[in-house]
Amino acid sequence: MIESLGFDMHLFFAILNGKVSAAINRKLSRKFRGEGIDITPEQWTVLLYLWDKDGVTQQELCDATFKDKPSMTRLIDNMERQHLVVRISDKTDRRINRIYLTKTGKELEKKVNEIATETLKEALEGIGLYELKTSQEVLKKIFANIKD
Repeated sequence: MIESLGFDMHLFFAILNGKVSAAINRKLSRKFRGEGIDITPEQWTVLLYLWDKDGVTQQELCDATFKDKPSMTRLIDNMERQHLVVRISDKTDRRINRIYLTKTGKELEKKVNEIATETLKEALEGIGLYELKTSQEVLKKIFANIKD
């Protein structure tokens, strides 16, 4: 039935499986490198969360970015090597690490967010507010239907 309505199932699954996300990440990576900023889009999503709420647990970062623990551990390890964040043991439970921005991590916020905003504007060129709102609602429903 869906096929008879001109619905392209292959394109739809390609989009849902990350085609758009991958294209945006490639564009962001190029722009970051072009400005001499040595971070990945994945690192940017962690920084974005920390700029809003510094000193969160590693688990909270996993939940906020939809990453598993081993992936987040590797990501934070790399960010520590780049002096963007530090891990500090929680005062009440030493098993828990809190992640804090360093001065270097904090200083990136303005420039990186300008680049991300510019990239998003490029990605949304020619798309009206109604289309964006509708797309957002549809994607929220799809996510709600399949999230664990």
